[in-house]
Amino acid sequence: MVEETPWQQALRYANRANPYPFYEELRRTPVARQPDGTYVVSTYQEIVALLHDPRVSSDVRKLPVPVAAPAEGSAEAEPITEAVISLEPNIITQDPPEHDRDRRMMTPRFVGPPHSPHLISDLEPEIRRIVDGLLDNMQGKTRFDAVDEFAYPLPVTVICKVLGVPLEDEPRFHSWIETALDALDFGPEAASEEMQSRLAGGRRAVQEFGQFAADLLDRYARQPGPGMLSAMVNEDGPEERMSQGVLASNALLLIFAGHETTVNLIAHSVLTLLRHPDALEKLRRRPELIVPGVEELLRFESSVQFWHTRSAVEDIDIAGTTIPKGAPIFLAYGSANRDPQRFTDPDELDLERCDNQHLGFSQGIHFCFGAPLARLEVQVAVGEFVRRVQNPRLVEDPPPYRHNQIFRGPRHVLVDIDGIHD
Repeated sequence: MVEETPWQQALRYANRANPYPFYEELRRTPVARQPDGTYVVSTYQEIVALLHDPRVSSDVRKLPVPVAAPAEGSAEAEPITEAVISLEPNIITQDPPEHDRDRRMMTPRFVGPPHSPHLISDLEPEIRRIVDGLLDNMQGKTRFDAVDEFAYPLPVTVICKVLGVPLEDEPRFHSWIETALDALDFGPEAASEEMQSRLAGGRRAVQEFGQFAADLLDRYARQPGPGMLSAMVNEDGPEERMSQGVLASNALLLIFAGHETTVNLIAHSVLTLLRHPDALEKLRRRPELIVPGVEELLRFESSVQFWHTRSAVEDIDIAGTTIPKGAPIFLAYGSANRDPQRFTDPDELDLERCDNQHLGFSQGIHFCFGAPLARLEVQVAVGEFVRRVQNPRLVEDPPPYRHNQIFRGPRHVLVDIDGIHD
């Protein structure tokens, strides 16, 4: 039996709750070639260098082979990643100049500047209203699920409002997202019978979700409505309009990424603070620490553990290793954010950490498009949780985790409480 690499071990579901010992071992070889020819980069300095290196492409169409293949000899159809690749490019799977043009067209509609500088900050009263309502609903309870009853409803409600997605459609796209994510596996368990059985459902989910996004855009093309998606369809600016396929792909991305990573960040923030009662108490006594505190929580438990669509367009010499032209490159953000060469005592939670230039939102031209909104949502949600929830205690530690390795997060976080303050 061939011994598994630290990366392969980190990807096993049994290690989902705590991949960090394997990341520590992985960092001994900052750029490590895997048996499938993928190069995994695990150290902060090297990842930052590659994020700004034009020899690294984010275009999935340039990947030489699928990065998650079916079992050898399997008669199964193409894996879930192929269903994603079959979509038109979006801003995280494009290179310049197309990436720059499309992101430039989308930014004012989502982030605000330069045309609507208060677009995100003006959402704060609505975000606070939603958070207060969620906590009010816990009045009289002694136990609640911090994922299903708190971390999930907030960002999904907000992103539907921002994009103009009818909230009544949430059960449908939530099901597609869960099915697709559960079918995606980059580790040694990808060839298991269970994972192979999920592939067909995952491909269907991606296709149906993509069709849903396209239909929504068609509806707004016929009759403009509120939100960013309608504005994108009916854009009449100096730039050439995006094609319908690219519009649909970006719409799918915004619906998914606009809430999925924030759910994990809120859930992990609650989990982490309950594991660190001194930090929880400090935040309760000093609520002004919520801003640097959220940055530290982003570093400590990264919502995106790694990214998988990059490849080398030329040979790249880095950290004593040559990544050959055409090779897939995985950037392990979760490992980089615990790199002791960059962060003092990286396994310690420090709400007042200085110079916290974490990679929780990546860097470079693909810096997270929705970072300002995510930061605001988490600051409000975690701040109000700390202020209002009386004596919260974890029921199960570690809690059960979702299957997906990239968007790592707990499936449930059960919390016992003594009550909810007004």
